[in-house]
Amino acid sequence: MNDHPHHHKHQPDHGHDHHRTRRHRVSHRLTHLLTPHSHQTADKVDPALESSARGIRALWVSLAVLGVTALAQAVVVAVSGSVALLGDTVHNAADALTAVPLGIAFVLGRRAATRRFTYGYGRAEDLAGLVIVLTIAASAAFAGWTAVERLLDPRPVQHVPAVAVAALVGFAGNEWVARYRIRVGRSIGSAALVADGLHARTDGFTSLAVLLGAGGSALGWRLADPVVGLAITAAIALVLRDAAREVFRRVLDAVDPALVDRAEEALRTVPGVRGVGELRLRWIGHRLRAEVAVVVDGEATVRQAHAVAVDAEHALLHSVPGLTAALVHADPAPAPGETDPHLALAHHARVREAA
Repeated sequence: MNDHPHHHKHQPDHGHDHHRTRRHRVSHRLTHLLTPHSHQTADKVDPALESSARGIRALWVSLAVLGVTALAQAVVVAVSGSVALLGDTVHNAADALTAVPLGIAFVLGRRAATRRFTYGYGRAEDLAGLVIVLTIAASAAFAGWTAVERLLDPRPVQHVPAVAVAALVGFAGNEWVARYRIRVGRSIGSAALVADGLHARTDGFTSLAVLLGAGGSALGWRLADPVVGLAITAAIALVLRDAAREVFRRVLDAVDPALVDRAEEALRTVPGVRGVGELRLRWIGHRLRAEVAVVVDGEATVRQAHAVAVDAEHALLHSVPGLTAALVHADPAPAPGETDPHLALAHHARVREAA
């Protein structure tokens, strides 16, 4: 452990030394005293809750659109008896139902942390992302199996115009939902919602397969439907790869390296920060958290080092998009002859990782 641990927890008496600082920092310190910054700042929690509300709203809207789409297709299935359209309808219904686990995850993510779940329930969103990836995989398997079956036993398509219209409706509904989910998911930093949007796009591809297959059948090519179905299965597999990569990266705590660079640049501009040691960022659901060790003047008092940590936290929260919490640890710069703080920080990191 370092001699100056400044894990950002404020106590009321921390404001007494603020009168010793320059005049323009007094109001800053008083504001910090009255608005605690022990990880979850008020100006960041509200946007985080709003992002959850946006995610839930996106799920409800997409559920309604896909529900209406599937219902309209089901009517045509009953009239035409199209097995291809039946498969597309099943895909759309399954895609609509993926909103359920993701919606549960968003609701859980808004619950307060407990003594057992000290980081809250944001990880439920990552679990929902895994469920969505499995659903996409099941859709790809179902589409492939259906295509192979039709290739071995071709079946004529009845009521081609009605099937074609239903296929266009399915594509339009899925593509709209896909764009909406992906846009909102990227806006709030939800990998699961982005994956769900990609899943909707796979069902849109399936609808195009129905359309092209029906067109080929109308021209007398009985193998058109299964051949196109196999091609769309390959396209679904590519989307599955992208969705799985995004979700698994999130589960493994991967972040965009540009965010790390931005955080380091922000910290280096903070007065009193002499160096940046270990810096870690991680997503918990669609909320980003940071843990960082900074080097401060070795002769600084605990209160002065704490003040630098306050400024470092503020710099991070206002410079890194999506960041809602920051834990800043201040280490003293070495006196002449002492160990370089960066080497010490690296040593501490290795010790913690080995433990």
